[in-house]
Amino acid sequence: MALRRIALQDFVIVQALDLDVHNGFTVLTGETGAGKSILVDALQLVMGARADAGFVREGCSRTDITAHFDITPALAPLLDEYGIEADAEEGLLLRRLIDSQGKSRGWINGTPATATQLRALGSLLVDIHGQHAWQSLIQPASTRALLDGYGRIDTAPIRTLWQQWQAAREKLEQATQGQEQRQQERERLQWQVAEVDKLSPQADEWPELNSEHQRLAHAQQLLDAAGTALQALEGEQHGLLDTLHTAVHALQEQEHIEPAFAEWIALLASSQTQLEEAQRGLHSYLNRTELDPDRLAQLDQRLSGWISLARRFRVQPEELTATWNSWQQQLQELDAAEDLEALQQAEQSARSTYQDEATRLTQLRQKAALQLGQSITEAMQQLGMQGGRFVVDVAPAPQPASHGADTIDFLVAGHAGSTPRPIAKVASGGELSRIALAIAVTTSQLGTAPTLIFDEVDAGVGGKVAHTVGQLMQQLGLDRQVLAVTHLPQVAACADHHLRVFKTASGAQTATVSSAEMLAEAERLHEIARMLGGDAESATTLAHAGEMLQQARARTPA
Repeated sequence: MALRRIALQDFVIVQALDLDVHNGFTVLTGETGAGKSILVDALQLVMGARADAGFVREGCSRTDITAHFDITPALAPLLDEYGIEADAEEGLLLRRLIDSQGKSRGWINGTPATATQLRALGSLLVDIHGQHAWQSLIQPASTRALLDGYGRIDTAPIRTLWQQWQAAREKLEQATQGQEQRQQERERLQWQVAEVDKLSPQADEWPELNSEHQRLAHAQQLLDAAGTALQALEGEQHGLLDTLHTAVHALQEQEHIEPAFAEWIALLASSQTQLEEAQRGLHSYLNRTELDPDRLAQLDQRLSGWISLARRFRVQPEELTATWNSWQQQLQELDAAEDLEALQQAEQSARSTYQDEATRLTQLRQKAALQLGQSITEAMQQLGMQGGRFVVDVAPAPQPASHGADTIDFLVAGHAGSTPRPIAKVASGGELSRIALAIAVTTSQLGTAPTLIFDEVDAGVGGKVAHTVGQLMQQLGLDRQVLAVTHLPQVAACADHHLRVFKTASGAQTATVSSAEMLAEAERLHEIARMLGGDAESATTLAHAGEMLQQARARTPA
């Protein structure tokens, strides 16, 4: 389960390249400037690294990168989240296009994908150790992340508790500052609420007051209108009800002669029923409606109160109740914010919970630090630093933070009997490279990514140490796919597969392009001879290269 294939089109100085990648340990070698790290750069891009127009081959409109991987169970949750269908036999195809303007597009199995999605999947597929990895050994964030990763320490809870503590602290600080301003605001709200309290406006009262006032103000007109309508219905001469009754009676007397009268009789009877209902309603209205000047005066006074307060506080009368409720709510919130005792208790509780988690985190880190230090110390012995010691120091931080209350420092003693000191102060360039390699080998054994890439992490080493580096990578390749960019023949000889990167002239000798090929056994012999230096085709050099290959095969575990 690993990287199956990678294909590049117009990438940097690669015109076109399509490589099948094997399981086990594969090295990439080539002369200086041939572009050995180009494949690593391409993989990082197809896995969501930042796009740049500089990756497009000169004179081309875009570069196209594809990488074909086996599917691992660890990918399933992300693929489901992204809605991407994947088949175990077909594998996973990542693709990225970058144009000459630096704009990029990505796909996962043909489905458009963001760089963030590509990165998320890539982190589960490939673990890359770069040639400048030692630089991170002096960065606090990097050392902490390395230790937490080694110890499988989950820092999400401490980050959440830190945020909760800081929020509680901020509320407490706000409550203890600017008290005079808040007191003025409270007094203003209290006065406004008290003024409106005198009126005590109720929800929906304003439209109801207006409606009742309209009726009482025009009560005489309404009574006159209802009386006139009733008179029209009941009048002694030509009243509508009597007239309608006469019409119905006349038609009923002749209905036996003209059946068509039945329809008209029904219509008139229906009208008669409706008029009688209107008659009863008008009687009821006249009986219950009366002139009430006292109630009208009360309504005038109530409405005046509404209008006066609305003008004073510059709101519409219909908005007065909602505004009053809002002021009351603000006053309650202000009073709650002023409850210093409650805020102090909340801050103390949040701080205590954070400190408990920070203490637990420190204990986990101290345990992991001992194990990590021992493992890297053992790797250092293999890499030619006999007697050297690596110490992971977990010390209290000057101030607590979202990642806990610890400062993580990497200390090293270069030889037996010396006191461990910060790496940057005691390690030479060669030692830094070997320490970084020891860390890479130690931590890579713990990862879950099926593919490991080492990009010239063996810089600055040679001799027996170089043989050891090759053996370590060969051992890693037994369980996982390992790709290593190297300039060391000792490392190359230990590989299961050998890729040679080379440059050739393109077209009319006006451009240079880089390419790569998988070497057969005989070709490996000549490439390792070249890497040994001197006369690569001399019998002595070829014999030395052949001996290195034989020794590497003899050391290969069964």
